[in-house]
Amino acid sequence: MTTNHIVLNNLHKAFNVKKNDPVIALDNVDFTIQKGEFISLLGPSGCGKSTLLNIIAGLDQQTSGELLVNGKPITGPGNDRIVVFQESGLFPWLSVLENVMYGLLIKGIDKKEAEARAMEWLAKVHLTKFAHSQPHELSGGMKQRVAIARALVMDPEILLMDEPFAALDEQTRMVLHKELEKLWSETKKTIIFVTHNIREAVVLSDRIVLMKTRPGGIKNVFEVQAARPRTADSLTTHLENRILEELEQEMEKVLKEEFGSDYSLKTDRVSSSPDRYMGSDI
Repeated sequence: MTTNHIVLNNLHKAFNVKKNDPVIALDNVDFTIQKGEFISLLGPSGCGKSTLLNIIAGLDQQTSGELLVNGKPITGPGNDRIVVFQESGLFPWLSVLENVMYGLLIKGIDKKEAEARAMEWLAKVHLTKFAHSQPHELSGGMKQRVAIARALVMDPEILLMDEPFAALDEQTRMVLHKELEKLWSETKKTIIFVTHNIREAVVLSDRIVLMKTRPGGIKNVFEVQAARPRTADSLTTHLENRILEELEQEMEKVLKEEFGSDYSLKTDRVSSSPDRYMGSDI
């Protein structure tokens, strides 16, 4: 039986950048996420993906509308929702183990227990032998694995991920996709994952929310029905192409503003590869 975990009702967000001329970042966002789902937010730059993630995290507040988690309105950050950002954000003066322990110690957990829990999660992300290393001694992919361990050691209900693999090379991303999918399968956490990468979204997600150009809203929702673990078969390729076609419509709106109303993405194509970071370089 599915459970409504996160409910967004007519969510609206405006930023007052200039007096009496608000910038509407999100408009009329209606969506329901079930407990344990892996949801990706995909769309062109500036469409409100990160803004929506920050509102769910409690780091920002909607201008109007309703956001409920487990039936209760969100008024600020909480231990039930933890964010993993594009940059790992590790404390450079702490060891890997101390970074993973940090949140538990702040929460008042006994140091021995905190260390045991942290080592358990470092084992799950295959970094036990680097427990006493400093962050500067790690690769980018290793740092992100530490950041994921630091988040999951707190046992949040919801893991919010804001382009966590965007700065990594293709091979490292592929490894981390497998690692994240395995952790998600084991923990049954609800994951909301922001990405520009269509293939990344298809490989990882139960559903993909395609967002439209500002004012941000939901253009379409795609259900990924391919069996896990995912491979680049005809089903996923077909879905990637469907998403790419709709995403290009939104990207063209952005590009027309920048290059002029006569610009056409169909004739001046940026890329035909669905694993391109669509919109990240605009």
